[in-house]
Amino acid sequence: MEDVMDSAVGPHFSGLRLDSRRLSSSSLPSPTSANGNGNGAADAAKGLASPKPDGTRQPFVIGVSGGTASGKTTVCDMIIQQLHDHRVVLVNQDSFYRGLTEEQSEHVQDYNFDHPDAFDTDQLLECMGKLKSGQSVNIPIYDFKNHRRCSESFRKVNASDVIILEGILVFHDQKVRDLMDMKIFVDTDADIRLARRIRRDTVERGRDVISVLEQYGRFVKPAFDDFVLPSKKYADVIIPKGGDNHVAIDLIVQHIRTKLGQHDLCKIYPNVFVVHTTFQIRGMHTLIRDKNITTPDFVFYSDRLIRLVVEHGLGHLPFTEKQVVTPTGSVYMGVDFCKKLCGVSIVRSGESMENALRACCKGIKIGKILIHRVGDNGQQLIYHKLPMDIAERHVLLLDPVLGTGNSANQAIELLIRKGVPEDRIIFLNLISAPEGVNCVCKRFPRLKIVTSEIDGGLNEEYRVIPGLGEYGDRYFGTD
Repeated sequence: MEDVMDSAVGPHFSGLRLDSRRLSSSSLPSPTSANGNGNGAADAAKGLASPKPDGTRQPFVIGVSGGTASGKTTVCDMIIQQLHDHRVVLVNQDSFYRGLTEEQSEHVQDYNFDHPDAFDTDQLLECMGKLKSGQSVNIPIYDFKNHRRCSESFRKVNASDVIILEGILVFHDQKVRDLMDMKIFVDTDADIRLARRIRRDTVERGRDVISVLEQYGRFVKPAFDDFVLPSKKYADVIIPKGGDNHVAIDLIVQHIRTKLGQHDLCKIYPNVFVVHTTFQIRGMHTLIRDKNITTPDFVFYSDRLIRLVVEHGLGHLPFTEKQVVTPTGSVYMGVDFCKKLCGVSIVRSGESMENALRACCKGIKIGKILIHRVGDNGQQLIYHKLPMDIAERHVLLLDPVLGTGNSANQAIELLIRKGVPEDRIIFLNLISAPEGVNCVCKRFPRLKIVTSEIDGGLNEEYRVIPGLGEYGDRYFGTD
């Protein structure tokens, strides 16, 4: 085996041409371009992938990359199985291999199938763009034994909730990466990948072991080092051990389910903003949602999340440009904070957010609104104390949980009656139910909602699911 690997040297050509010229996919003429300028598919993908003006569902696109035989397809299959209640489609980059010419087929042992030029990236962009816009597409079918596309056969792919794009080089091209909402890199030991590659190519693709090893030494490993491994830096999530890492896949599926709900509502309501989710944020949510967490830990991690929400909310306030002189005598062109600002907490859960607001805005005035629930759905305004000049201020309305939206609507109506313009109200909360988001945004389309997660919905008792429980009791230790 070592002799075969060591002897795998000599002239070879890239995945595109026998003359070894390496042309990037962006310089190739698009097969569907009307003007022949080579950018037709890329332009189509950009246009088709843009959000729809009617707010209808746009698919959530997941990219899955990694070395050859790393377990990418297994990871994709496990994600698809767990998302059984959603329409999910898998698109393989391998379907977009360029067919070999007769001359290339005669020298197939010198053809680099692992080079970016081996793929028709323009057609991939075109197909993905159409899928993102909700259109059905015909995906090519590639014959790995004859190294050609099946000219009369295609795989029809319909519009879906989730699109998974899988392949060794799906992170290599920035235009392809830009289509993705989430990028996963499957990281598996090189020896394991080689063993799997030998088994796959000999059993499924009718090749002998010697040719597989020659190809691995000449093309597969160098391409991994040159193109695949460097693209790992673009991944949002790295999965060690591939499909054997059930914990990582379970976390990813939970994350996808959360993002699917957020994804739709943010497209429907441009005034809804969800703090960019990281696994650090996801970890803090995991802690505060655990019913067994201690009160001090619940307060600590809640405060951290609230601080992030407050900072995000402050980013939506207007600013003015300001020039200052630094200690070095240089001029710095910056911005000045909004001066007319106040907070208003919905008692009592909202009071848990006041410390984070004070930590971010020194000396800020904070008002209070008390709303009492009557029965299952009714609300009654009991008490309020607001700054006298509140009509002149931007207002950060504080309540950690947006459930039905009834309490929020009562508070917002009061602020508007006190003269606060609707577009000067920013509603900050930790978690939101879709029902509450719909209720508030339909009634007050010009205010902004800033949250850290949008949950699944409400149960028959009007509680957010999976939710946090009675937030005020948990935070103040009165449960």
